[in-house]
Amino acid sequence: MGDSWNDRRVVVTGMGVITPLGHSVSELWDNLLQSKCAIDRIALFDPSNHATQIAAEVKNFDPSPAFANPKELRRTDRYAQFAVYAAYNALLDSGLDLSKENLDEIGVYIGSGIGGLATTEEQHTVLLQKGPNRMSPFVIPMLILNMASGLVSMYYKLRGPNVATCTACASSSHAIGEAWQTIKIGDAKVMVAGGSEATITPFGMGGFCAMKAMSTRNNEPKKASRPFDKDRDGFVMGEGSGIVVLEELEHAKGRGAKIYGEICGYGKTADANHITVPDPEGGGAARCIAMALRHASLRTEDINYINAHGTSTPLGDISETKAIKTVFKEHAKKLAVSSTKGATGHTLGAAGAIELIICLKAIETNIVPPTLNLDSPDPECDLDYVPHTPREMKVDAILNNSFGFGGHNACIAAKRFLG
Repeated sequence: MGDSWNDRRVVVTGMGVITPLGHSVSELWDNLLQSKCAIDRIALFDPSNHATQIAAEVKNFDPSPAFANPKELRRTDRYAQFAVYAAYNALLDSGLDLSKENLDEIGVYIGSGIGGLATTEEQHTVLLQKGPNRMSPFVIPMLILNMASGLVSMYYKLRGPNVATCTACASSSHAIGEAWQTIKIGDAKVMVAGGSEATITPFGMGGFCAMKAMSTRNNEPKKASRPFDKDRDGFVMGEGSGIVVLEELEHAKGRGAKIYGEICGYGKTADANHITVPDPEGGGAARCIAMALRHASLRTEDINYINAHGTSTPLGDISETKAIKTVFKEHAKKLAVSSTKGATGHTLGAAGAIELIICLKAIETNIVPPTLNLDSPDPECDLDYVPHTPREMKVDAILNNSFGFGGHNACIAAKRFLG
């Protein structure tokens, strides 16, 4: 291994998820290829007084395999349970024998847009109804959004760099990008990175309803999330976690690790436009995509597939389409672009990591997952969005876009590992 930034290459050797569409990577991928949709009427609470009564929930979740101590499980918010579970499976998948590793060289970057919202909501009710003396002594460590990253490092004694990113719906893409850079500059050999979110609560849904950001197609939940379709009326909330194990290439080769793909570029920019509305012309997103390509030393024509942020909001989908056209010019029409949020819902701070894992499966299988419910494309969204059904095609290099409230943009570039 050389000593410069460019000499260090970073590969993905482990993947773990918990999503509304599957509790494992294989289940998630199989359901995506069957064009299944996880969106339904909310069951976690009674949503009848909410304008939006549908979401993509993680059902029948059993986090216990990832928790040695049932008492710890009870003291952990749902969002952190998701993260610990996904990290457990990602590390298992990686085949890393931690007893043989220098744990000072293994770090954790796990982001979240909101953190322990259910705990905040429940304990605020306790405060109002029973007073401050009845609140849980664990309320603060349960609700702070860095605890997912902290717990994973504690459970596995990972003493390397540990950071939690919070950039709304770009949180997990920023976590993975920053973890990539951490390995590139030589501050770690391995990073456990991704994001987690659990915001399907009365408060979370109520807040987004008040913004009028979500679909109100309550009678047709499977058709509510429709990225790039002219009849879209907002996003649909999802929840879950995606975690990847990033590893310096020589370290991975030294232990004979399976390699899913190589992370080769990362872009991060700001729209500096509005607290919730993206740059109408997609300027910030375009600069972000261009930065990822530049870091990756990839030409626009090298990219086969983009997993779009594509949330099914009226303004966001148009802005992202413009950004892709700005960067790719005539090649834009030759790209396969799809949004998997029609199937999974929008998992907010976990979306980027889950969707990067989907991209790596596309590279592995040479299959691109579809955009569901794209029945009548918006005239302003005129790219190839792979409607309805998956497509078999060569996938050697991908981009994964994530954009968040506050004007935060993130883009990850990854490619097939060729040695």
